[in-house]
Amino acid sequence: MVNLRSEYGGSERPVAPSMEAVAEGLWALAEHHEQGREIAKAVKCLEAICQSSVSFLPIVEIKTRLRVAALLLKHSHNVNHAKSHLERAQLLLKSIPSCFELKCRAYSLLSQCYHLVGAIPSQKQILNKGLELSAISGEGFVGRLWSCNFNSQLANALVIEGDYNGSVLALEQGLTFAMEMFYPELQMFFATSILHARVMQWDSTTLVEESVNRCNLIWESIEPEKKQHCLGLLFYHELLQLFYLLRICDYKTAAQRIDTLDAAMKSDLERTQRIRELTNEIGALNQSLSRSDLNYKDRSALFEKQTKLEEQFSNYTGVSSTGKVTLEPAYFGNVKRAFADKLELAPPPIDGEWLPKGAVYALVDLMVVVFSRPKGLFKDCQKRIQSGLQIIQEELVELGITDMAKEVELQHSAIWMAGVYLMLLMQFLENKVAIDLTRSEFVEAQEALVQMRNWFVRFPTILQACECTIEILRGHYAHSVGCYDEAAFHFLEASKLTQSKSLQAVSRIYATISFICIGDAESSSKAVDLIGPVLGVIDSFVGVREKAIALYTYGFLLMKQENLQEARIRLASGLQTTHTYLGNLQLVSQYLSVLGNLALALHDTGQAREILRSALTLARKLYDIPTQNWVLSNMTVLYQQSGEKGSEMENLEYQKKKVEDLQQRLATARSSPHHNELIGKVRVQVDELNEHNMKRAIAGLSKRVDLDIPESVGLSTPQPMRSSSRLMDVDIGRLGKRKL
Repeated sequence: MVNLRSEYGGSERPVAPSMEAVAEGLWALAEHHEQGREIAKAVKCLEAICQSSVSFLPIVEIKTRLRVAALLLKHSHNVNHAKSHLERAQLLLKSIPSCFELKCRAYSLLSQCYHLVGAIPSQKQILNKGLELSAISGEGFVGRLWSCNFNSQLANALVIEGDYNGSVLALEQGLTFAMEMFYPELQMFFATSILHARVMQWDSTTLVEESVNRCNLIWESIEPEKKQHCLGLLFYHELLQLFYLLRICDYKTAAQRIDTLDAAMKSDLERTQRIRELTNEIGALNQSLSRSDLNYKDRSALFEKQTKLEEQFSNYTGVSSTGKVTLEPAYFGNVKRAFADKLELAPPPIDGEWLPKGAVYALVDLMVVVFSRPKGLFKDCQKRIQSGLQIIQEELVELGITDMAKEVELQHSAIWMAGVYLMLLMQFLENKVAIDLTRSEFVEAQEALVQMRNWFVRFPTILQACECTIEILRGHYAHSVGCYDEAAFHFLEASKLTQSKSLQAVSRIYATISFICIGDAESSSKAVDLIGPVLGVIDSFVGVREKAIALYTYGFLLMKQENLQEARIRLASGLQTTHTYLGNLQLVSQYLSVLGNLALALHDTGQAREILRSALTLARKLYDIPTQNWVLSNMTVLYQQSGEKGSEMENLEYQKKKVEDLQQRLATARSSPHHNELIGKVRVQVDELNEHNMKRAIAGLSKRVDLDIPESVGLSTPQPMRSSSRLMDVDIGRLGKRKL
């Protein structure tokens, strides 16, 4: 027996010379169990080394504890157990002067543990130690790679705390190391991460544009054959570029990005399916090769087939079917996915994911919905919504989130990933509600909105940012069914629930429309009070969405005030902006409807006829029955003014059918038990979770890491008016005293 305390700082326990062989055997057995997905057995084999009464070399125990921690992080939610192993390994490493990579690996894995339990100060402290070690190591290329790893994780930790500037500084440092290594793929990773931070913060459009341009330059510098192996970067880059383009309302360029994303997703789905088929074929072939009764000829044929399949597998994945993956799991949540299901952003030891592949696929579907819905491509939207919801439901089940699960029951390490999927789920349901309301499918809209409410009640902390959206949608529902007073209440409540200046403005604009539709003098006065401040800051927003909606609303209000010429100017300007930049057919249809009504009020029947026909065509394309009815009522007035009795009677007959259809839908909706719950002037009530402050801290990430998918719920039109005179039945005297 020998005592190694003096050399390695180990314990006084005796060390048998044969113990290295024992360790090698237990490592091999653990690997065998891991490949067979018997993780508990693999952990027991490894922990037998750590708990042995006979000492192993400190380096053996360190490697074993790192391996146990990696297994626990990869295959379980037992983060605290993994953390204990890593903290013990770190203590052992302090007494060893060398072992640079093992020390870095321990720091990195421990950082991930702190991230998962929400101990951000501890995470930052351990990452700074890692950066200090890398700086003095003299390890050259490897040292810079580990510095990149630590800077990447540090940037993420700083974003969680809302320190975007600090995050960008850490990422810029990583970018500098990547440039020193002449490593364009790694440069792209950091440049794209910087763009992500800029988009989330967005305190300067110039800085965002600079980040966008830098990403494009670096991406173009990567050789085409290398890009094929950077699928994670492709999705990350393209999606962030898309968020930027949608934010600035460059829908023409955004369309190209969406096509690129969609093609990449479909190609990767085919590739992933082929990898799974090859994996199954290789597994079956290996099973056959294990038979002892095979003759030489058959065995040779199987070996030849195995070689070909292995080569195909390697071509698809870049590794062999038995290739080892790094000890490091991705540092966003738990990783229970096979190699082919990961979208890695950077090389080892970084191996980071932005989002799991399922979430990326769902996000691509969501982007198609966000882009297609304003254009009235509802069939495509419904397919994508169904596809996205199916992906999300499967992933939520994997996280243990079933129909009855609540926030307090979540494993701590699952909270961040649950937040990602739940936020995506709410985005899909939000778009479904918007489509259903546009098509006057009120009962279906109720059901989707109730789902949103129920998810929020069960996960109030994770989905806290969605409370504003729910109130906006309740307002849209109430407005669509003619409950304008309730609609205004919910829109105003929504404006109190967000710090987003854009959402506050949009909510107040929607409330203004509801007050205009109420029609009495008091409500019209409230409308003036609401729209005035919004118009004062309308040019301060990025893009033109807020401006397009505000001009529509202001023009509508000016008509109520009988300021027809000014209304025409404002509406024409807003229509041009909407048509040029947004392409939102529902908003264009509503602009045309109001302009047609305005032309009638000005007795310009020729222009009114053309405008109203265009509005009706768009409303039919969108299956927008309220707008159709409003246009048809105006066309009836048009035919009356023109003395076209035949056309008037024909139009009235068609209008009658549409009105009856709408009234039937409204009656069905109002008889539903959900109707009064949704329009009621009370916010959604949730239980306070005072005993779970830590979970609240972690879940706050879902609010701060905003996907920033632009809100695009269309304006609901007022109910059909019998004649154009209904636009001008307000107390103009009272309104005239107020200036906008």
